[in-house]
Amino acid sequence: MKKLRLGVLASGRGSNLQAILDAIDEGRLAAEVVVVISDNGEAKALERARLRGIPAIHINPAQFPDKHTYEEAIVETLKQHQVELVCLAGYMRLVGRVMLESFPNRIMNIHPALLPAFPGLHAQQRALEYGVRYSGCTVHFVDEGMDTGPIILQAVVPVLPDDTPETLADRILEQEHRIYPEAIALFAAGRLELRGKRVSIKEA
Repeated sequence: MKKLRLGVLASGRGSNLQAILDAIDEGRLAAEVVVVISDNGEAKALERARLRGIPAIHINPAQFPDKHTYEEAIVETLKQHQVELVCLAGYMRLVGRVMLESFPNRIMNIHPALLPAFPGLHAQQRALEYGVRYSGCTVHFVDEGMDTGPIILQAVVPVLPDDTPETLADRILEQEHRIYPEAIALFAAGRLELRGKRVSIKEA
């Protein structure tokens, strides 16, 4: 069976990258991570990739005159590795037109909230401040907005009375690690159909 070629962009510890790798190892995901790219040379995600023998590349945005040329370098690297789906895993930059046009409807992201609620940073803290009873996480296709792309999968996490942003984030992260590989597997199986802003999941 042909494996979907994944390129992962990460800025930090890479726990969702690890979840993807674990799903591949366990046979739940017919894919292979062929390159990991980070804007942060100290990202643990790069270390995780190197330990697996996966090309781990630091592309430093400070070395480029603008976002356009920075993203061109990312796209060139992704294409060199024949990437079919780009997975953002804690990538802390807004994706721009260069990447979106190079990989139309082929960039996924995971966000620690039930979108469209609480896009952007500090989602768990804002959920607690707002007093919501339920939070969770969302896998979505990436568009030009901040966490505004078409929703693929979501998981609900109850908010407990004594939750802190950290405890809530930990429980949400468990669900992120479950649904992100699942969404990628649906893409790999050709079961995701996008019409406008709506993603439908076709029967197996």
